[in-house]
This record gives sequence, C-alpha cells and structure tokens, in this order.
Amino acid sequence: MPRAEWEMLLDRLRHAARTGQGLNGVSPGTAARLLGHDALTLCLATPRGHLELLWSDDAADRLGPAMDDLQYVLGEGPTLEALHTGRTVVEPDLRNTPIGRWPQFLPAAAHTHVRTVVAVPLLLGVVSVGVLTAYRVRPGAPSAQQIAATDRFARAALNLLLYTSPARLLTGEHGAGLTLHRAEVHQATGVLAVQLRVALDQALLRLRAHAYSQDRALLDVARDVIAHRLRLDNGSS
Repeated sequence: MPRAEWEMLLDRLRHAARTGQGLNGVSPGTAARLLGHDALTLCLATPRGHLELLWSDDAADRLGPAMDDLQYVLGEGPTLEALHTGRTVVEPDLRNTPIGRWPQFLPAAAHTHVRTVVAVPLLLGVVSVGVLTAYRVRPGAPSAQQIAATDRFARAALNLLLYTSPARLLTGEHGAGLTLHRAEVHQATGVLAVQLRVALDQALLRLRAHAYSQDRALLDVARDVIAHRLRLDNGSS
C-alpha cells in the first residue's frame, strides 16, 4: 500500500477515536479498497466461542457478511481457523485449497465469487478475541506488504474497539454504534429454546442445521422463526 494511502487510513482511525465514533467512523468499503481487498469483516469472539460480526463491508452484494454467515452456519473456514489457532490464515485461491482442510466450507464457497482470503486474529497477548477477515474476488497470493498492512489495520481496529466504552460500542450516541449482524439469530435461538425445551446451544445448532439443509440464509430462517412462519419441532431438521 502506498504510504500516502496508509496514512489516510490511519488518519480515519484516529479521527474516529477522537470523535468517539469508534470503528463505525471508518467505512469498511473504503478500508478494504485501500488495503487492496474487496471486502472486510471484523468479528469478536463471544464467551461461548462463537464469532459475532460487528463491522463489515457496505457493498451492495454484501460479500463479507455472506461469507461470514457461511462459516457461522458450517462451523469451519479461515476466519474460525484464525480464531482458534491465533495465526494469520492466507488462502490464495479457495478453489485450489485441499478439500480436507474445510470439507463443508470449500464446496459452499465455490458457489460464491470469493477466491482469496486473509484472516488476521485479533490478539490480546496470546488470546484471540476476534478476527479481521479480508476477501478478494480474484485469485492470487496477496503481497507481503498487503498482508502486513492488513495486520497493522487489524491491530489498530482492535485498539479502537478497546478504547470504545461498552455502552457506546453497540449503541453509540443516538443509536449510531455498531450493530449485531446476527441479533435476529440470537432472538430466534431464544424462541426455539422455549419451543423445543432445549438449551440455547442446542437451539442454535437446530437453527443452523435447518438453514444448511434447506440451503437458506440463516437470517431468513431466523426471521421466519421469530414471525412464527416456521416451527422446528423436535425431530425435524
């Protein structure tokens, strides 16, 4: 990345910190472009070990959220590997990645436009607290400079989150903070837990399994459950 563009990106992060906007003050689409990618997502780990999408590209095709949802439903993929290993994962071409690495994710990803992925763990010491993932629709290994810049941006973004108060992190002033991408999934999980009389983890697994088996977006299934258009009785997938 040219030094001028990197300084521009850092200036936007500093401005967001000074004005109290947090990460929401930085456009994911702009950051992705300056870093040489097509989409960015930033997820934080929950106490239960799931990843919650907090910040993502604003492109019309919603490339980043779609890839994040795919990994969330299937329970595997580069973002989750980066979280669990604490190491940056670089995949130059998903269509040439050995199938045994992510046996469910790779066939599903082949139906998307994404070819290249860089997943950078957000580390506090040796603990992974989240992941910044970059996606590109063209194959080819990112340069060492691009990977280094993406890593530096990930660390700067984490610092910005750490200095954002919990109250403003999700709500912000006048409701302008970061939003939980899967808030409706959590709501539907609660509905299912009551309906099926099972633990929340089991209800979430049932929700994910149904979305996968029906080849539907997880959020669409969640909305149907909340609106009582869909009821997943015991024994149904």
